Amino acid sequence: MMFERLSVPVTTLFRVVVGLIFAVHGSATVLGLFGGSRGTGEAVAVGLWPGWYAGVIQLVAGTLVVVGLATRVAALLCSGSMAYAYFVVHQPDALAPVANGGEAAALFCWAFLLIAVLGPGPYSLDALLTRRTRAAATPELQPAS
Repeated sequence: MMFERLSVPVTTLFRVVVGLIFAVHGSATVLGLFGGSRGTGEAVAVGLWPGWYAGVIQLVAGTLVVVGLATRVAALLCSGSMAYAYFVVHQPDALAPVANGGEAAALFCWAFLLIAVLGPGPYSLDALLTRRTRAAATPELQPAS
């Protein structure tokens, strides 16, 4: 079917877009880019718990997910950080994400968990490195004399 042919490019695009949005959010938090943290135009102070550390995870792990390097570990770290954000920051205000402002945290948590389970796919640095490692480990056949 046509849908089977689209599964690899669509899941790759999903990984790249989710990781990019996450990394951009991290760059706003840590570097003050794209309007800064929460639209203030400034970065979060270095070392401020938990915002600065969350921003570093978003920037670094989100970028790793985009390029597909250490994808499963990075995505699991992203998912865990968003689960923490949801349950510690949002959930005490109300149970439902729509009532506590935690929709983005919940969606990112589940999206990154899906990426961690599915893996990076064939269009990633992980796949490229795996192909090169396998090619180097496979002895070349010598022609018979």
